[in-house]
Amino acid sequence: MDIVIALIYIVLFIIMMIFVFSIGMIRNYMPKREIVLVLVVAFLIGAIGGAFFLEPIYEELPQMMSTVEKNVPGNEETMYLDLSSSINMNELNDNLSKTEGFVSLKETAITIPLWKLNDKEVEYFNYVLKNIDSHFKNYNVTKDGKLQIELEDNYSSYDALKSFSDWYKLVYGGSISYAQVHAELVVSSSSIEDFQKILLDYGVVPSKMEGPVQSTINDTNTSMLPSTHFVLITGAVGVVVALLGIYYDSFGVFSRRFRRFMREKRKR
Repeated sequence: MDIVIALIYIVLFIIMMIFVFSIGMIRNYMPKREIVLVLVVAFLIGAIGGAFFLEPIYEELPQMMSTVEKNVPGNEETMYLDLSSSINMNELNDNLSKTEGFVSLKETAITIPLWKLNDKEVEYFNYVLKNIDSHFKNYNVTKDGKLQIELEDNYSSYDALKSFSDWYKLVYGGSISYAQVHAELVVSSSSIEDFQKILLDYGVVPSKMEGPVQSTINDTNTSMLPSTHFVLITGAVGVVVALLGIYYDSFGVFSRRFRRFMREKRKR
């Protein structure tokens, strides 16, 4: 949210509280039983003002808090990406590496969907995968037909998919139509938005993010009140402001008596 808009919202809420205060002040000209009505109206105005003007600012609090971390030199964020094998990884890497704030892009694993496997097929794939390519660091085969293969450092997903596809075609006579590439993109915290825009051009949204900025956002979200509770609190603020208006004259009398008492005490 723009700072100017946020300030306007805050000013509008303050104006509403001034109006509530004014309602409280004219309570002396109403029957005593009307005090409940004044407090109810004050609560509604506070709740409505909080919902329309303060809650949008409150919801932006995690992003505002993360701005500090974004501007700390040396802070880095890790984006975990799930990419289609149809994406040109060389082109993507080239576009990302040219962007200021780029640290590294590492292809970590591939996931190949097959068909539902029985126990014998799971055992067979677990046995044969280690012999297909020595660069397969680790692998996991599930009964729902997903083969997840971890890659050694500096080994590309293209080469890994080619090795498996060549073996698959030789054994089964078919081809692999789709696979997913898992990668880790490390960037400067101050440049997160730039890289998110580039990834969005490829239809990619990070599945997870880790780093100082994301930790700040997560911690702030955890500590924040639900929207309903926040609105109720702003309603309670309206009630407090109304009470200040109702008893303003009493506060003024007490304040004058207190100042008089202090002056007399000093004279003694």
